Amino acid sequence: MSINNKQSVKCPKCGQLSDITVWSSITAKDSADLKYDLLHGRINIFRCPSCQQTALMPSPLLYHDEDEKLMMSFTPCEDAVRAEQLYDDVMEASKESGELDGLEGYNLRFVTDFNELLEKILIFDSGLNDKAVEVIKLMIIMQEADKSEYRSCRFGKRDGAELEFMIADRKENQVYTSRVPLESYNKVWEQLRASGVKPYSFFWERVNSSYATKLLKGYNN
Repeated sequence: MSINNKQSVKCPKCGQLSDITVWSSITAKDSADLKYDLLHGRINIFRCPSCQQTALMPSPLLYHDEDEKLMMSFTPCEDAVRAEQLYDDVMEASKESGELDGLEGYNLRFVTDFNELLEKILIFDSGLNDKAVEVIKLMIIMQEADKSEYRSCRFGKRDGAELEFMIADRKENQVYTSRVPLESYNKVWEQLRASGVKPYSFFWERVNSSYATKLLKGYNN
């Protein structure tokens, strides 16, 4: 079930009060229009009608896609230490409530970055698994290891027999495109599966660059 509530928000720039609909839960199967709006930056984004200032609402969101067997718990947070605490809190609350019972075969993700939330929706909608995609992203970044400190990589789209990735270079202030054969993804995913990585979750997981680094060092879930 998709759930929302109305909030009165004061613009951080000009101070004008505006009413905004804030979504705390989106069920993709029942609300295709909401999923579309989410992917196009129209969900939980404050836009001041007076000065046009925009900002992401600091509100948790639960995203559920029954067809893809994907559930994501999103809480906006930019502090790494705080993010770990939030993850621990979600894990503990889920254990106590038993809310994940009956979600066998699901991929369960905890994310704190809005763009990461959208990226993962695109990944699973493309018939891919983010565990293999994160490894490929790390491999792309490390092709120029001397520049890796200033670069980040995002999945863009599946284009026929290729996957497209966007590389943002903060130092050069440039965005580059990298294309990877789908066959390469399949090989990476096959190797990860052979090493013991599961295509589903037992509990909430944080699948990001740190997770990919652990996989390349021989750890798995």
